Amino acid sequence: MNAEENHVMPEPEDPAQPEQAPNGPSVEEPAPFPADLAKPEAAEVADRQTQAETASSSPDDPPSPTVNETPAAATEGPVGFFSEQAPKAIEVSPPILRQRTRRDLLLFGAGAIAALAGVGYLLPQETLARIGVRQGPNSPGKERFLNRSLHFDDDVAEALYSQNRKVPTYSKSQITPLRNNYNGATPDAAYISAWHLTLDGLASGLSLALDIRDLLTRFSAHEQITRLVCVEGWSAVAWWAGLSFDDLLHAYPPMSQARWARVESSVNLDLDGNPDPYYVSLDLPTARHPQTLLATHLSGQPLTVEHGAPLRLLVPVKLGLKNVKAVTKISYVAEEPRDYWAERGYSLYDGI
Repeated sequence: MNAEENHVMPEPEDPAQPEQAPNGPSVEEPAPFPADLAKPEAAEVADRQTQAETASSSPDDPPSPTVNETPAAATEGPVGFFSEQAPKAIEVSPPILRQRTRRDLLLFGAGAIAALAGVGYLLPQETLARIGVRQGPNSPGKERFLNRSLHFDDDVAEALYSQNRKVPTYSKSQITPLRNNYNGATPDAAYISAWHLTLDGLASGLSLALDIRDLLTRFSAHEQITRLVCVEGWSAVAWWAGLSFDDLLHAYPPMSQARWARVESSVNLDLDGNPDPYYVSLDLPTARHPQTLLATHLSGQPLTVEHGAPLRLLVPVKLGLKNVKAVTKISYVAEEPRDYWAERGYSLYDGI
């Protein structure tokens, strides 16, 4: 028998039997089979496993995730800052929770007591008496504290002021009624015939007196529809016309050291009808604001006595108490002048 006859064809291995260790003894390789029958044992086993898995699985079944598969939520993009965040569970042991609860209660109680004490210290005597709380006379420290608070508010408002910031303007269809809000009695119209505007503190060193005709003929008229805001809580939209305060400053420049304007009305009356001159302080940057007017007309008509004829100050960036009616004198000074309502406990700057 030749070598080919002595060769025994190997039986195909059972896939369940373990593979032979790679380091085992070498075996003489069999003669090659025809091309259509030659298939490695490992590839045959892999084909059988694939066929078994395909037969046992349904096409509708989703594939099982592998160990390293990333969850769907993790594949999404980064969550936005304002997007709804997933709730997070926070575990706190009962002893720590009880300790924090007691501490928060003590802090809240201490804060409430301090707030009540502060309010009681700052409230007026009449208010405290109405609620049955007795307190000693007003102390200088209380007055200093309140004044310092008002000055701080003024400082912040002044620091934020800008000539480029204008208040909103409106259309004529948005005009609302404007009340007569004289702080005292309305003056008699007899003063108008002898009225004139006095200018002091000018760079020329002179004191000038201008009547309403001088103002109307020399200066261009400016119109605007703005809101007048009162410190009492009401407001009104009105149509104003008059000369620009900035134009007056250019025509009659103040002295170089001037930083303030004192605007006065000598015809103002108190509630009993007695003379009660009205005066306010106005910083020159606000006087130069493009919306600050010395108004002569309201709703297309000359001002009436109720609204400050023949000339009133209009400062839309200030509260209404700065808008002096029936202006009779403007003085330019270096130091901040007296102010009618500041002397009665109100703010000095009164910006909005």
